[in-house]
Amino acid sequence: MLTPESIRLLAAGGEDYNAEFKVSVPSKVRELTEEVCAFANAAGGILLIGVDDHNQIRGVPLDNAKRSAIQNSLGDISPPLRCELSVVEVDGKTVGVIEVPSGPNKPYVLSGAIYVRQGPNTQKLTTAEQMRDFFQQAERIYFDETPCPDFDPATELNEAFLAEFLAEARLSRTVPQEQLFQNLRLYTPEKKIKNGAVLFFGKDPQAYVEKAIVRCVAFQGTDKRYIIDDQPFGGCLHEQYLRAMQWLRGKVNVGYDIEGQGSKPRKEIWEIPEIVFKEAIINSLSHRDYYEKGAVTTIEVFTDRVEITNPGGLVSGIRAQDFGYKSLSRNPLIFGLFSRMHLVEQIGSGIMRMNDLMSEANLPAPEFRTEGMFTVTLWRSARTVVKTVEETVEETVEETARERIINLIRVNPKARIQEMRKATGLTRRGVEYQLSQMKEEGILQRIGSTKAGYWQINE
Repeated sequence: MLTPESIRLLAAGGEDYNAEFKVSVPSKVRELTEEVCAFANAAGGILLIGVDDHNQIRGVPLDNAKRSAIQNSLGDISPPLRCELSVVEVDGKTVGVIEVPSGPNKPYVLSGAIYVRQGPNTQKLTTAEQMRDFFQQAERIYFDETPCPDFDPATELNEAFLAEFLAEARLSRTVPQEQLFQNLRLYTPEKKIKNGAVLFFGKDPQAYVEKAIVRCVAFQGTDKRYIIDDQPFGGCLHEQYLRAMQWLRGKVNVGYDIEGQGSKPRKEIWEIPEIVFKEAIINSLSHRDYYEKGAVTTIEVFTDRVEITNPGGLVSGIRAQDFGYKSLSRNPLIFGLFSRMHLVEQIGSGIMRMNDLMSEANLPAPEFRTEGMFTVTLWRSARTVVKTVEETVEETVEETARERIINLIRVNPKARIQEMRKATGLTRRGVEYQLSQMKEEGILQRIGSTKAGYWQINE
């Protein structure tokens, strides 16, 4: 049974995938039962009666007649669900509490209808196609809801990030950790820590989920022939997100706009809007298939585009025509934790916002591929492509000049600067720069004096 402090904590956190508030008992008690049925068909949840839409605890009168009506209505769920209404006094106010388990015998039906949880809302399935999608999804065990029995919260938690999470989620730090984790539904019914909690709060989640990393790769050109940078980022999911964003900051063009004068900070203007990258990366971490052992989340930067890919295609509960308008997560626990940090939208608006931001930046709309792997392609501006090609050509010219100098030295170790200029087309200073660089890199060394000596190639 929840304590008053736990209820304050839940109310402060707001409604989400696992929490629903009602300021009073609705005139049709069945509305409460629909919410309970939806929770049972998902990952479970808590329904609080006596909390308003602004997360304020108002209290509610719950006499025996109302309590009996609610309990009788819950009994209409089929198959039977072990779920009861309890009453808790919080600061002198009565709050009704219904703790709903994730039902082991899905689907749960109310008067012939199936109700499911979509983000912070409950939806009634009305078509055969929707029901078919639900059955496909219900047979799947959420990876983030399964236990990780070897993880020890006492020694393996990322305490620094946990404190940051509580601050961002506006949750009290005075609540005992055991109760906090219980409220956040980080434990299985058997009191085992869940995989989602390990990925989100663990110091080293990769010790338990090896491929739970983000790999960031930069290529020269528009294909994958030449890798110029390759960085794998591990740690907890939020750390992966931050490190990937920092890596991207160094790979795409970022300008600055001085807002006014004085002490106001500079505003960063990303070539591709920063928020678009944030949406894409957080969604890839929330929705990837962690059961897939042979693939990782990847961010690939090319001359003309950026591609962000995660294992697992479109979630089976989302039809192609619903993509961008309907929200359904492959990892509801992880998605809910990111949501508490205000890093994701729960109503399916993320795709539309990405489209709008790309349009405002005069860039093509994102392209999505959803078969097998889920990939979003973000096209870079024409100005960036031209600039990058020019830089590539310049690097190629320099590389060719270097090769010509080396080939000249192979034939004539006493070759002079003037001869190297003729062979490469570089200025005197350009030749001297190339020689200096190759000496520093250990490719060449000068034997003897400047006038009488010769060049030696270190094979």
